[in-house]
Amino acid sequence: MTMGRFDRHATGRSGFHLERQFLCLAEQAPDAAWRCIVENGWPGWRDWYVSRGGSSGSAAGRSLRAVRRYMPEMESLLDKLVGDHPEGDLLHQFLSFWCPPRYLVACTQLASIDHDGPFLIRNYDLDPALNEAIMLRSRWHARPVLGMVEGLSGMSDGINAEGLAVSLSFGGRINSGTGFGIPMIVRYLLETCSDVQQAIEALRFIPTHMSYNLTLVDAAGALATVMVSPDRPAIVLRRPWATNHQIGVEWPWHARFSGTMERAELLSELSSTEPPTAEQCKAMFHREPIYSRDYSEGYGTVFTSLYRPNAGTAEISWPNGVSKTRSLRDQGSAEITVSYSSNDSSAALKDAQP
Repeated sequence: MTMGRFDRHATGRSGFHLERQFLCLAEQAPDAAWRCIVENGWPGWRDWYVSRGGSSGSAAGRSLRAVRRYMPEMESLLDKLVGDHPEGDLLHQFLSFWCPPRYLVACTQLASIDHDGPFLIRNYDLDPALNEAIMLRSRWHARPVLGMVEGLSGMSDGINAEGLAVSLSFGGRINSGTGFGIPMIVRYLLETCSDVQQAIEALRFIPTHMSYNLTLVDAAGALATVMVSPDRPAIVLRRPWATNHQIGVEWPWHARFSGTMERAELLSELSSTEPPTAEQCKAMFHREPIYSRDYSEGYGTVFTSLYRPNAGTAEISWPNGVSKTRSLRDQGSAEITVSYSSNDSSAALKDAQP
């Protein structure tokens, strides 16, 4: 999930095909699932972090001070996650995600309420080779959390046992500053906040190193989108959706490339009268332009996820009809094989366990 990796296939890949194994894992304290995440993800993240200057000499002290100031609840958890890892100092610094190198994703997200209660749906857009492809159910801190892994210990989207669901999308601004990377912020919200209002207050306080949009929904049906940036206060909207711009298009190239305005118009229309149902949203999120299939250009929708705060469930799905639902109570594991070709994606369940 880096600027450099985002562009690496910009010349196109005729006949492109990639097969990924998505894992659904569960654990209480950091244990076998966490070791699997680190073994699979740390080499690539380490190269990205070091090669782009994230490991400068004084960064470790700054990151620890930032965690203690803005996220004190996370300090002991980070210590547990690092444990006796041979690169413990570097790993600890990385996991804090304080002032990381610049990176971006695209993504589309929407919250609504239907006959089964509130829900949050999102498409995650990136080069499918770069996503960690892991859904994790954990109880690393004070409550169970379920969501998609991003940056080893961070998350791109998820839900907690209190009924708060959170999803991120890139805010369409190239500016960067002093703050945390957004996967760490999402993890923090899910570990410490119980509802939308608590999450809003946290987002007003915690600095972010780039611009992102976070869409929130809770078990009571409260909805909000919070636009965070390194150089201006958080903007709170009672609008239940977000694409890849904030108060307007501020990075024209990215707006054209991602089609953020076109997607925003569709979401606005979908939400303009009655709140859309989950089935209506899934139908829209599984087709263009919300669902991107530009995999040969190193960019496309990697997965669609849908969270139900009242049920405590997360569903991951693809347009060919394959889906897998996990619960905050699940203890088993499952595997999903997903194929991405030049202009399509499909999935199949493999060795699923309850």
